[in-house]
Amino acid sequence: KAAPALLPYLENGTPFVRAALFRGLKELRNPISLRAALAAIEDADPAVRVQAVGVIGYLKAEESLPALIVATRGDAPEVRRAAIGALAFSRSSHAAEALMAGLDDPEWQVREIAAETIGKTGLDDGIGKLMAAMDDDYWQVRVQAARSLGKLKAVRAIPILAPALEHSISNLRKDAAAALGEIAHPDGLPYLERAMDDIDPDVRKNVRWAISRIRAA
Repeated sequence: KAAPALLPYLENGTPFVRAALFRGLKELRNPISLRAALAAIEDADPAVRVQAVGVIGYLKAEESLPALIVATRGDAPEVRRAAIGALAFSRSSHAAEALMAGLDDPEWQVREIAAETIGKTGLDDGIGKLMAAMDDDYWQVRVQAARSLGKLKAVRAIPILAPALEHSISNLRKDAAAALGEIAHPDGLPYLERAMDDIDPDVRKNVRWAISRIRAA
């Protein structure tokens, strides 16, 4: 019920105040905030645009989809990142195209959230792009791609995930093992068995879990 009382302050607040107001409106999740949030996608300050996109994502209104998709292109990196993440609610083909385009964004943080969001939406059409993302220059993107490939049960990604079990970054080895466990296909077993003596205990834990999942399947 607080949302109507907050909305008038969006007209005269500084960018800091407007951004703070949208953070509050996001938590309130009142549909009355949607029109103001959509208008704020045109705000001059990127911090305000980021928070406005957050409101739209929380409200999950299909009518906001065109504005979100526009925000995934050509805006500041932090706005693109927020808009990509906000698309998680939609299963439309237009949202899918925007998410897959996000995997080609020049900023790694945008590619990272695109890889994560594809897994959240269950977008099977994104498997090929996620497999390609396993060669991204940034391991953070690879981690999210591995997680999403696991969520999508992408059997054909097993040969792509396997080399990550030998990567120097333990977080990536850990998530590659978990992804192979989520896929739970026998083809992943030989790779996991070779990783059972990993120097990182968290990796070994995930490897054992993944092996048990495959053997129980």
